[in-house]
Amino acid sequence: MADVTFRDGSGATPSDAELIRAHVAGDREAFAELVRRHRDRLWAVALRTVGDREEAADAVQDALLNAHRNAARFRGEAAVTTWLHRIVVNACLDRIRRRQAHPTVPLPESNRDDDRPSAPEPAAPTPDQDTVLVVREALAALPVEQRAAIVLVDVQGYGVAEAAAMLGVAEGTVKSRCARGRARMAVTLGYLRGNQTDGGTVPSRSESARPLPTGPERRDPR
Repeated sequence: MADVTFRDGSGATPSDAELIRAHVAGDREAFAELVRRHRDRLWAVALRTVGDREEAADAVQDALLNAHRNAARFRGEAAVTTWLHRIVVNACLDRIRRRQAHPTVPLPESNRDDDRPSAPEPAAPTPDQDTVLVVREALAALPVEQRAAIVLVDVQGYGVAEAAAMLGVAEGTVKSRCARGRARMAVTLGYLRGNQTDGGTVPSRSESARPLPTGPERRDPR
């Protein structure tokens, strides 16, 4: 079913802040409209931060449930979208930290059911797919705080001030995390850009029209 734009009683399209207030007041459709407006960006941030579709979907679901339950605490100091992004990023970082604290161990190959037909060998990756995998691996190798900053600023294209508000840190902290993250990624990604800066760092999205190639996004986290 196609999305239907939510409208208030006067027929006007309400702002995000108005939707939050309507949700707190008991409107059952208001929060769903808020999710409809912002789900694609929230999903993209989660996917590129966590690097795993199932984990990203769970993080978005957890974050939206958190936002739904705690909407009354929203005071309007920042934009609603900034507030939502902060909740999603925090949910992602929590999942990454838990995963690092309790890494999973893959089953040895000998434990596989011998009667089950093996999957066909995947086709050889194309150069573009290779690039996507390299970027994803480089992002995944970053410390979580640097990864979150890189995703927001360099991948998603948010300004430093916006990213700082989403992460709940000072703008200088975002700049520092981005700089350190780019330096870590430079060795791996420098040949992809072909135009590294003199300092050996990967240029930010503001310095290059091409976004980091992280692959196709899933449009709906449901």
